[in-house]
Amino acid sequence: MFPKSIPIPIPGGLHGPLPRFIEVAQKLSTETVDDVDAVISQQFENFSHIDLKDKSVAVGVGSRGIKEQPSVVRAVLRELKSAGARPFLFPAMGSHGGGNAEGQEAVLAEYGYTEAVFGVPVKSSMDVVEVGNLADGTPVYCDAIAHAADYIVPVNRVKPHTSFRGPHESGLAKMLAISVSKHAGAAALHFHGFAHFEHLIPEAAQVSLDHVNILFGVGIVENSLETIRQVELVAPEKFLERDAALLELAKASIPQLYFSKIDVLIVDKIGKNISGSGLDPNVTGRAGSGMPGFDKGLKIKRVVIRDLTDKTQGNATGLGTADVTTQRMVRKVDWTKTYVNMVTAGVINGARLPIVADTDRDAIGIAIRGCPGVNSDQARIVRVPNTLELTTIWVSETMRADVDADPRLEITSEPFELSFDQENALVGEIED
Repeated sequence: MFPKSIPIPIPGGLHGPLPRFIEVAQKLSTETVDDVDAVISQQFENFSHIDLKDKSVAVGVGSRGIKEQPSVVRAVLRELKSAGARPFLFPAMGSHGGGNAEGQEAVLAEYGYTEAVFGVPVKSSMDVVEVGNLADGTPVYCDAIAHAADYIVPVNRVKPHTSFRGPHESGLAKMLAISVSKHAGAAALHFHGFAHFEHLIPEAAQVSLDHVNILFGVGIVENSLETIRQVELVAPEKFLERDAALLELAKASIPQLYFSKIDVLIVDKIGKNISGSGLDPNVTGRAGSGMPGFDKGLKIKRVVIRDLTDKTQGNATGLGTADVTTQRMVRKVDWTKTYVNMVTAGVINGARLPIVADTDRDAIGIAIRGCPGVNSDQARIVRVPNTLELTTIWVSETMRADVDADPRLEITSEPFELSFDQENALVGEIED
């Protein structure tokens, strides 16, 4: 049993004076699709030549918290029904949700994907069908229930991956290669390691495209506000081409921090609904996989994670890339879900336990002490709600010169002190 308290009786204690803070607005990408329903309806016309009457269509939804994906899925289901098809939803999430059918259905339900809400059945199973092999013999799988349908429609957000770099990262190709292939397929590809994903992902996706009836894929690109910047219904013959193009658009749209150096980054919450890695290395530069390509010039000395999101259901993937966390966080971790996710991915560093502080105040103090030569009242500190919502952040006044010098940053408050309650937990939330 993990101890409920770990005293750290060092000379001088953990609590030094902290700088004052200012609220800062970051001017990030905000281009938005005005009418998702109209776009889906118009693009669906490209597939009107396909007879869908009485055809079963498996619509795959993943484990990510994609803010406006429900409206996209609802529009796709509407068009399928209008064409006479019989659509249903299925979890396309590899090994997530604890690596079992009930857990994956529960993840969908947590995001509101239920028959009661969407008016179509939800069918969850970990059974797979082997649909082909890569050149080296690695099997490629497909969800058995989805494979038995007349058509499959994978739905996914296209964005930079959190563990590797390549022409196809998180998106439609990966959805086919890993997510639709359930735990068996995820394990088969992850066995080779992320260093090979640059070619494994498109190769496995192509095998699926050659042997599985894909009606179309739905690619979503978000802006920094988590609203939809672009959505496309992608024909099978253009899957890889458009997946790569949408990734480039996504790279220009993702949230980021407009600084060159930070002593301590305080992250209020991590979770699978925030990022596949829980704590997005596209923001922090810290990839649990250790793969290169994530350092974009921002240097962060220490990272503090305060808590888990409710929607991650205890999955603390990414915790190991932080330096300090809290007792609050550790008490919420479902270690089985976390370990299944990390062991399947082969990124075991992502599940390591940082120093566990009794309180938020202690966690910040420990992190500052982990920055040699930095006095607590001069520390460069940034607080964010998570690595997805970065429109509004808190920045220590010691970084004011950086803010004043960058036209993408705007101060939106008077200086204020960080407040802590009687249990030394941070008071107040960051609100957009």
